[in-house]
Amino acid sequence: MSKLRIGAIVPVKTFSRAKTRLNLSPEKTERVCSTMLESVLSTLSQSEVIEKTVIVSKDETALGIGKKFGVIEIYDHEELGVNNAVKLADNYLLKENFDSTIVFPQDIPMIQPEDIQALLNSKIHNKHVLVVPSRKFDGTNALLRMPLDVMETHYDEDSYKIHLDTAEKRGAESTLVLIRRIMLDVDDQSDLNLIMSYDLPVSKYLRKSLES
Repeated sequence: MSKLRIGAIVPVKTFSRAKTRLNLSPEKTERVCSTMLESVLSTLSQSEVIEKTVIVSKDETALGIGKKFGVIEIYDHEELGVNNAVKLADNYLLKENFDSTIVFPQDIPMIQPEDIQALLNSKIHNKHVLVVPSRKFDGTNALLRMPLDVMETHYDEDSYKIHLDTAEKRGAESTLVLIRRIMLDVDDQSDLNLIMSYDLPVSKYLRKSLES
């Protein structure tokens, strides 16, 4: 069997409009978002299972970070939301004959290449969906779809449950996968404080991004 062609999709909301629950100044919010996105893209670029990464955004800073890692950039006006952003990337990767995609958010800076490999260690079949929920079990922090057009995405409240239910409705096998570093996302100040409490390079960079 030939190696699966797996693409990563990272939808990126304009930094100035993101993470309002952090209650930071626009400048600090942009620095935090930039640091997290760079960490995520760095990990994806090191992964042996991800062939190509696509970011979808209209934020020039985000697109500039993408250039550093050689990702495919798709401009998105954002009016139609994150699910439409994923669909734009789906359309591109479908034309490029990719077998599967994994959607990652921009705010999981702890993720490491071995976490992606651990996700792929789950036995996926011809029609399969894998979901890694957020730490608070109120969102989806990784969504693998095989094939990539097996189902649409539903990044709304309790999206991980909706994704599992939608997979079942589409006749796909679905699996909930718990991978700690992927589950650690940043929605509010307590999340950010938790990640900054670790003795890791990304924790240091996040602490530095909050300096005046």
